[in-house]
Amino acid sequence: MVLTLLRGIRTQTLLRANAGLFCTTRLSPLARFTTRVEGVQTTDPKTVPKSIQQATKEAAEQKMQGFEAVIGIETHVQLSTITKAFCSCPYDYGFQPNSTVCPTCMGHPGTLPVLNAKVVECAVKVALALNCEISMTSKFDRKQYFYPDLPKGYQISQFDIPIAEKGYLDLDLPVEFGGGHRRFGITRVHMEEDAGKLLHSESGNYSQVDLNRAGVPLLEIVSEPDMRTGIEAAEYGAEMQRLVRYLGVGNGNMQEGSLRCDVNVSVRPIGQSEFGTKVEIKNMNSFNEISRAIDYEISRQIHLHKESQADQIVQETCLWDESSQKTFTMRKKEGLADYRYFPEPDLAEVVLTSEYINIIRNSMPELPEAKRRHYENMGLSMQDVIFLANDDNVAHFFDSTLEHGADAKLAANWIMGDMTAYLKDEKLSIDESKLTPLELSEMIASIKNGTISGKIAKEIADPAAIGAMVDKVLVDNPKQLEQYRAGKTKLQGYFAGQVMKASKGKASPVLLNKILGEKLKGN
Repeated sequence: MVLTLLRGIRTQTLLRANAGLFCTTRLSPLARFTTRVEGVQTTDPKTVPKSIQQATKEAAEQKMQGFEAVIGIETHVQLSTITKAFCSCPYDYGFQPNSTVCPTCMGHPGTLPVLNAKVVECAVKVALALNCEISMTSKFDRKQYFYPDLPKGYQISQFDIPIAEKGYLDLDLPVEFGGGHRRFGITRVHMEEDAGKLLHSESGNYSQVDLNRAGVPLLEIVSEPDMRTGIEAAEYGAEMQRLVRYLGVGNGNMQEGSLRCDVNVSVRPIGQSEFGTKVEIKNMNSFNEISRAIDYEISRQIHLHKESQADQIVQETCLWDESSQKTFTMRKKEGLADYRYFPEPDLAEVVLTSEYINIIRNSMPELPEAKRRHYENMGLSMQDVIFLANDDNVAHFFDSTLEHGADAKLAANWIMGDMTAYLKDEKLSIDESKLTPLELSEMIASIKNGTISGKIAKEIADPAAIGAMVDKVLVDNPKQLEQYRAGKTKLQGYFAGQVMKASKGKASPVLLNKILGEKLKGN
């Protein structure tokens, strides 16, 4: 057992056989962060959080009071590489604590980092998607600060020469939030490694350190302060998530910490060119929380301005507490000098070539913004466009249906209506649907040429309806089912014929055979 005393934090490092490395930190009563968190006063749990529409309305009302908000976002994207950024350790969410670590990602003396080439490839993809200027030569730096889950005492990041800068992101606001097109500037994109994670005990008396995440590759994407409302910021975050998923560089799951958005909020009188004092907000686990946290902070700062207490707005980092719908001080914000950046001596410069960038450019998929414009040109409504392009799996299903000759509007209606309702009820994603794009296109064609009605189509394309017919046929034919189980598998054709008879020949043969086969195997 090793016992280390560091600035009021006692860290115990335990090595257990077959259990990986396990670290525990006990926080002293002098730890200001813990004191602030424990001091959070929560509201009645029955209190319903404000709707995002109400938050939008209040934000607009606040702007009418003579102030405007200035909002920027720092987005951390965890990359879906097989191994970490600077070592060969694998990483996957949910692993046993401290089971995927090595001397390099634990910061042991004498170890050397080796850059994962896939990280650079992902960074270039994102930079191209964000219309950035790519640095042909960039470098890594050490960002130094103390925290229990940062074993080296510094983070490998990029400071003055990031891999990309000066880009922008286009998006469409949903119709229910006023609609319209927005373009937000991107200041920079840089590569870095993630820190570990603190697992807090239920009692709050101690925290355990999990270093599985230490060294996992991240891209930090810093926006220009171009947003003015919580809605715009939330939609920016959602578009960034779509972009990451379309590119396949990360899963973008906020609940797992694979996509983290830290927002910087300040307010100023309308017409003033100088920025106000910004406050950084962390600990938001959904885009709705981002919107609510921003709108609360805007209200708080405007109130202080109106009470002639603007000097109480200080540059700090706050945590959003969803239960109380408030922000609470975590720590005073560090300046760049506090991080004591200097070039990483153990890593060479990252040198790119035009040929390398063009190879990646030519492999890029159609991105959300281009997809929306593509669908818009088909004559689809903006509501249809935003829904279909929101999820890359839904977009792929829709595109595949059109490739089989389906009418765009009818395909959109079926996917957005009956299919979505069924998948929601069954808690399935669209790529788990038993109805294929080919089957949907054939059904739409049958409706158009009058072979079947829309009502009948809903019945024959409904996996639940076909499943119910299969169940009835199997129950009504116990002798044949017994023979099938005894090895007479050709009877599957008999069962299929009985279902087709029950459906008057309207059931989709492909969907029927798929469901029938599954049920026969299960029985």
